[in-house]
Amino acid sequence: MLPSDRVAIAAIDVAPLSIPLRDPFVIATGRIDTTRAALVRVTLEAVSGAVPPATATGLGEAAALPPVTREDQPELLAEIGAAAEALRGAVFEIGEAPAIVERAPPVGPVARAGIEAAILDAAARLIGVPLYGWLGGTGATAIELLTDITLPISDPERMSATARAHREIGFDTFKVKVGRDWRADLASLRAVAAAVPDARFRLDANAGFKARDARALLDAALGDGLTIECYEQPCAADDLAGMAEVAAHSPVPVVADESFRSADDLERIAGARAAQAVNLKLAKLGGPLQAVVLGQRARALGLRLMAGAMVETRVGLLAMAHVVAALGGVDWVDLDTAFLLAEDPFDGGWICDGPRIRLTGGAGIGVAVR
Repeated sequence: MLPSDRVAIAAIDVAPLSIPLRDPFVIATGRIDTTRAALVRVTLEAVSGAVPPATATGLGEAAALPPVTREDQPELLAEIGAAAEALRGAVFEIGEAPAIVERAPPVGPVARAGIEAAILDAAARLIGVPLYGWLGGTGATAIELLTDITLPISDPERMSATARAHREIGFDTFKVKVGRDWRADLASLRAVAAAVPDARFRLDANAGFKARDARALLDAALGDGLTIECYEQPCAADDLAGMAEVAAHSPVPVVADESFRSADDLERIAGARAAQAVNLKLAKLGGPLQAVVLGQRARALGLRLMAGAMVETRVGLLAMAHVVAALGGVDWVDLDTAFLLAEDPFDGGWICDGPRIRLTGGAGIGVAVR
């Protein structure tokens, strides 16, 4: 099949994707115990007259994480359901798959990310290429990424015990959630460092601090000799002045996350010197295509890249991993949340060994529902 062939959306369906976590996922601005996502399935059928026609089904995850995302699961299911009614039966050139989402009623970025990822996954499967190939990437049939593992906010004893367990299976880089009380956060960092002496840290305040407290935590952690790789979203999303203050005084890169949701945000962040890097996430940017475009633009502006996610299963994480591959890699990979879930209803797409994620190189993202 060539990219100029015509295809139709034979089916598009959405269902809740609610997977319990092993432990509560607590950040500065909220807590969840179960994923609040929607699973989108899109089946494309070749319009070629062949009997039976060639078909492929793609998967996409629309992942909400209130209050980081404006949408929650009920809104996602309603938005995607309405879009499905409008898109079902649509006929288009397979090379135009990236634009087909525009035919649907307007939806928020989280819903759009799930729909777009499912359509692109189906299109890539139909023509037999990995999603990263569709997105413009090149490379070997197997690509390996190295991710951190997240430590949600908890008491120091629990965080240190969790870190020790992760270290036993190979993780040495910890994304530590902070942002409520910098002194309590420092106590937790010290406990983790004592439990895992070779630990490397990526701090994530999820917009929880004022600049003064953000700087106090960083100064104290560095003063203790901790290895800090980066400092994500220390201040509120709209506090670019506070972000810039932290960035100006920080010896480690500041990464904008909640402040960065669009192309306009990217330009404002760069103009204000509010960060040295940005976090790409499908759910806030609207899907793989925009993530690739904005990743390329961020690099042109001299910014570094983190690849992240909300609290997602391997469906969403693999779509983001293919974006990383299409970009030729990023500075920090934070694609770990599937490892925090109590169960995994999917197969395929990757082989994981501790922090090492190896893409298996199949068509699309290569994931199937068990």
